[in-house]
Amino acid sequence: MAIRIEYLSDHIDSIPDLAKWHHEEWKELLTAWTFEQAVDELRTHTGRRQVPTTLVAFEGSRMIGSASLLASDLDGWQHLSPWLASVYVQRDQRGKGIGRRLVKRVAEEARELGFMALHLWTEGQRALYEHLGWQVIGTARLGLADISVMRISLGQ
Repeated sequence: MAIRIEYLSDHIDSIPDLAKWHHEEWKELLTAWTFEQAVDELRTHTGRRQVPTTLVAFEGSRMIGSASLLASDLDGWQHLSPWLASVYVQRDQRGKGIGRRLVKRVAEEARELGFMALHLWTEGQRALYEHLGWQVIGTARLGLADISVMRISLGQ
């Protein structure tokens, strides 16, 4: 079955499920972040071709992943914008290129909005992003974790 990537704005009813996924995935790292905050944040991501926005991947009617485009995603690094964030693929769908497609689509969105670069932070996926052309521009501490801050040129 073909994978579709669509705007969250077309799937508002998916926000609670998506918030649950995000909260479960990152609650250990973002210890003060609640499920309710995840829902509230996603409710602000329901536009098209704007910052913030969230894209969701579907296989048939099943939501299987997401990625967001945000103005800022890391305290102390607000001078950089925009950010790729919340790249998530359901565990049984990982390794099929869905995350790569979501990352590419968010980069296309940012490019179409006129941005020259896109940023992200990652705790454990640095090698994956480097393979996709991202470069480390710094490191930071988030909670108890060391994270890599990365950038990719959007080649205007």
